[in-house]
Amino acid sequence: MKAKRHLLLLATLAAVVPTLGHNVMGQQVAPSATGVVVAPGATARPDFSGIWRHGNLPWFIPPASGSAPVTNLTREKDTGVSDYNQLVGDFKNPILQPWAAEVVRKKGELSKAGITFPSPSNSCWPEPVPYLFKHMAMQTLQLPDKVVMLFNEDHEVRRVRLNQPHPAKVTPSWYGDAVGHYEGDALVIDTVGVKTDRPHAMIDLFGTPYSDKLHVVERYRLVDYPEVKDAMARGMKENRRGGGPYNPNYADKYLMVDFTIEDPGAFTTPWKAVMIYLRDYERFPEQACAEGRVGFHNNSEAASYPTAAKPDF
Repeated sequence: MKAKRHLLLLATLAAVVPTLGHNVMGQQVAPSATGVVVAPGATARPDFSGIWRHGNLPWFIPPASGSAPVTNLTREKDTGVSDYNQLVGDFKNPILQPWAAEVVRKKGELSKAGITFPSPSNSCWPEPVPYLFKHMAMQTLQLPDKVVMLFNEDHEVRRVRLNQPHPAKVTPSWYGDAVGHYEGDALVIDTVGVKTDRPHAMIDLFGTPYSDKLHVVERYRLVDYPEVKDAMARGMKENRRGGGPYNPNYADKYLMVDFTIEDPGAFTTPWKAVMIYLRDYERFPEQACAEGRVGFHNNSEAASYPTAAKPDF
């Protein structure tokens, strides 16, 4: 009986005592409280998992200083913030090369004329990075070898390979080749190879074009309110909301994403932008994109829609 009790005690201890892992040097290391093996002196991987939501429309939050993204020339009369109902990009922004500025100007003229010009989001096409972050809700899944981002509109999925280089020859794709790594408390994602041979090749809601030289670097960090308050104030001035959704009782971490975007084929200089996300504890709001909506884009594509001579039933 005594031997059986000893065996039972050993089995119980084996179940509750964490098993040591090994680092790349073969040294034993203890797992963290979250189950992630952490070497002595190392920082645990930040936890970006879950659903996040922003409320920035029509676009990014400009940086505190330096080269900034294209913003809306049309402002609401009562608030002075960007008028999402009329998207007229500032084609005089010095980041734009002349040909890119002309594209933005022409899109703005259409918008001022009351014509909704086609874009990836309103035409149900995959959205390039960084246009993809127009989606207000994003769910992140952190896996050992990749980070997966799910976006609520049109079921778009982005996959980021971890700790791998870009291939020597990148095959252009809808979202580009994205590789990432952790730097302390940050997740850094580097994207190149975003497909240009596609309908509506633009990186924002103002129709700003890009070339095959587009290079986007994102830096994700979990921060407290004091670190995001200035960016949120700039967001309130530009987009009405600095984060989102509005919650006066919010007491959780904020997800701050700093973007650096360069493209010597379309821009005169690299430029920066910011996005602020709040945790969303509701169900993931999936929204399907309704293709072939009659009357959209000033009914310019109506002739291509299939029609029936009589109702099916």
